[in-house]
Amino acid sequence: MSTDPRVALSVLISCLEEHLAAVASKRGAEDANLSSAFLAVADAFEEYEDALYEAYEEFLPLSVVDEDDDDEGFRDFESGPDA
Repeated sequence: MSTDPRVALSVLISCLEEHLAAVASKRGAEDANLSSAFLAVADAFEEYEDALYEAYEEFLPLSVVDEDDDDEGFRDFESGPDA
């Protein structure tokens, strides 16, 4: 069953608000609430993008970065666009 993109967007916005609250009240680098909020945003983003594609065959101009890809993207950024 497909999800209504508006419902998925509302969930994403709610997760972003919860993430902001977790960031504002974080208790160190290993805060479980922040980690949970981070993962909830990533999951909600993917659900929204899936719903958007199913309904309109469109994607978002953003993507969730896999932790394994994170270092590679940073190295590319450090070398600059002319490298």
